[in-house]
Amino acid sequence: MNARSIAKSALLLGLFAAVGTALLAFVFDLTEERIIEQQRRAVLRAVNQVIPSELYDNDPFVDQIVLTDVPELGGNGPFRVFRGRSEGQPVAVAIEAIAPDGYSGDIAMMIGILTNGEISGVRVTSHRETPGLGDRIDRNKSDWISSFDGLSLANTNDSEWAVKRDGGQFDQFTGATITPRAVVQAVHRALVWVNDNQDRLYLTDANTQP
Repeated sequence: MNARSIAKSALLLGLFAAVGTALLAFVFDLTEERIIEQQRRAVLRAVNQVIPSELYDNDPFVDQIVLTDVPELGGNGPFRVFRGRSEGQPVAVAIEAIAPDGYSGDIAMMIGILTNGEISGVRVTSHRETPGLGDRIDRNKSDWISSFDGLSLANTNDSEWAVKRDGGQFDQFTGATITPRAVVQAVHRALVWVNDNQDRLYLTDANTQP
């Protein structure tokens, strides 16, 4: 192959590389916006399960912060906090938390807490608890998780934040006490932490780590 042929081949390879790069960039730009929108919709679905959508008029996906090293939430994180506001005023947070001591490991949750300290909803977002026993924490399996709705530190004594077997007010599951015990304790810890950190949660700029 002579020098002219080599130069021509190199030119063609460079052209193909440039076109390929441009196509990849175009596809990335085209799909990135869709991926972000899908993520936003998924978050809003989860948030709306723990905070009624009629309570806020902002976009909690945009108005979020990330927490790390908060053991009260079940670990090092990161834990996302989605903030609901109405006419610019705080109304609630939907905060991620983990019960690290479930029967089969971590139980991930999202907890909705109003500014008056009341729980507006709790949902388990992932778990590996035993089907037919511990999986009753899942709202699709039973309404047990709804027993947190409306509770607060003001209307529920510390001793009541336990399953009935431990002297509290929450039902345990037949053959599976460890799972509901872990969830109750995790929700209580998160509620106490949120109550003590209102300013940190609501006054921190969005998309930062306070």
